[in-house]
Amino acid sequence: MSSPGPRAGGPTSRRSFTPAQKLAYLPAYDTAIKNNEGGAYLRTEGSHSSQITEWRKLRDAGVLAGKKPGKKIGRLTPEQAEIARWRRQLRKTEQRLETTGVALEIMSKMHELLESLSKSSRDETPHTKP
Repeated sequence: MSSPGPRAGGPTSRRSFTPAQKLAYLPAYDTAIKNNEGGAYLRTEGSHSSQITEWRKLRDAGVLAGKKPGKKIGRLTPEQAEIARWRRQLRKTEQRLETTGVALEIMSKMHELLESLSKSSRDETPHTKP
């Protein structure tokens, strides 16, 4: 007796996601990435990283916001693509700025600590040999 093939029931339809689902997947995936579980999340959801990349572009261009389920989302216009690119660049720059601010704060505290150590070593009486 032969077993039925993988398409014995006929072709399956492609999965489709509503704009709201796409917007919900993105923060969940970002959280999984922070926990070093991005690949596991994609396998669980049956998605691919290329989909996430495309959905980020659409989100950054503002194309997904306010779309109704079933409404076709076409390719980005050149203006939308540029807006998305600038938003991504802004987000990266803000992250670098935050990192730099934290580093400057640490350096400032380190400078204060070194000054206080230097001052306390000057205030101590020097040891002389008898």
